[in-house]
Amino acid sequence: MKKNRIDVITLGCSKNLVDSERLLKRFKDLGYEVAHDSDNVEGEIVVINTCGFIGDAKEESINTILQFCDAKKHKKIKRLYVMGCLSQRYFDDLNTEIPEVDKFYGKFDWENLISDLELTKPSTAIYDRVITTPSHHAYIKISEGCNRFCAFCAIPLITGRHKSRPIDEIIAEVKMLVQRGVKEFNVIAQDLSSYGLDIDGTLKLPELIDSMAQIPGVKWIRLHYAYPAQFPYEILKVMRKHENVCKYLDIALQHISTKVLSNMRRHIDKEETYALLQKIRSEVPGINIRTTLMVGFPGEGEAEFEELKEFVKKARFERMGAFAYSEEDGTFAAQHYEDTIPDDIKQSRLDEIMALQQEISAEINESKVGKTLVAVIDREEDEYYVGRTEFDSPEVDPEVLISKERELKIGEFYKVEITEAMPYDLIGKIVE
Repeated sequence: MKKNRIDVITLGCSKNLVDSERLLKRFKDLGYEVAHDSDNVEGEIVVINTCGFIGDAKEESINTILQFCDAKKHKKIKRLYVMGCLSQRYFDDLNTEIPEVDKFYGKFDWENLISDLELTKPSTAIYDRVITTPSHHAYIKISEGCNRFCAFCAIPLITGRHKSRPIDEIIAEVKMLVQRGVKEFNVIAQDLSSYGLDIDGTLKLPELIDSMAQIPGVKWIRLHYAYPAQFPYEILKVMRKHENVCKYLDIALQHISTKVLSNMRRHIDKEETYALLQKIRSEVPGINIRTTLMVGFPGEGEAEFEELKEFVKKARFERMGAFAYSEEDGTFAAQHYEDTIPDDIKQSRLDEIMALQQEISAEINESKVGKTLVAVIDREEDEYYVGRTEFDSPEVDPEVLISKERELKIGEFYKVEITEAMPYDLIGKIVE
């Protein structure tokens, strides 16, 4: 147990990761040795940043907390603190049920941990942080919270109302990270589409991304988690205008049946969804769209599921994930709908829709054979360098395996000829 070391463990999404990185920076500025998601926890203090989104995430968070409670009991660590979404949502319950934790913090009061440790708060910029991803890419969180209140989603119950960060603060953060060698910026929020509405009533995502794209050293900007209703269409012009704004959009659509979308309180219907996709693809030729779909939501009968299957076939998403509905405490769906679809039916629908998507992904990958794409090199393995194109976000999307015919630099961008396609990953070689 190292006296001057603090281990921070992050569970859940990249938005949580940004909070952990900011906390790591504050500890580091105070003279602590810091470690993130270490396989070998050695610090006397452990901080767990929890996720509380769905059942599996909550279970993982609880199990991790209990694991370190046991470590504390056996004197392997001295103090244990818990922050993040789970403790934001279930603060009182956790305080009562797990007294071994020294203190719980919510999603927004974690900076108080510094003063509670009787440390002087460092004069660190609010956005400054230790980058825990590979040093050439970082996540940029541009807002917190969500005003949509979809029937199935607990996020607004955890994070509260949507709150945008000022543009000048975000630009200052990007410039700081560029100076430290970051070249790729993955812009994240619970709802990108609403960015700026709470500032002056206008959709400011296009203005923000246009400003980011003009910063020297920014090689790639990628957009995550747009909302389909009230979509900021001007962002499509920004994509066309700037080569460094990736032709990539992560937009969770959830379903296509108007009946199910209405039950979900998604503020959009079937025809509007098809029109949205058609406009995105026509205005940004070659764009790759990532989406997430849900099966088994209350009201999804066989007819609605057939609609969803037909949608997957027609839309031909370049990237698609799906999950089965699970009832979440306090949501509109939990209070107003009965979760009557059996788990085995949900699972069979999930398997069926993902099998459809696997065929589509394989065909799309095959169409890339013979093409030359720009790829950034993320890491080196025994037989390959592993990279990604502008159409591939870190951790969730396919990769390009590049033969070791010459030495490549991690974090650099190269032209790669795609020579072979697998169902998800691509194989390529460097083009001189």
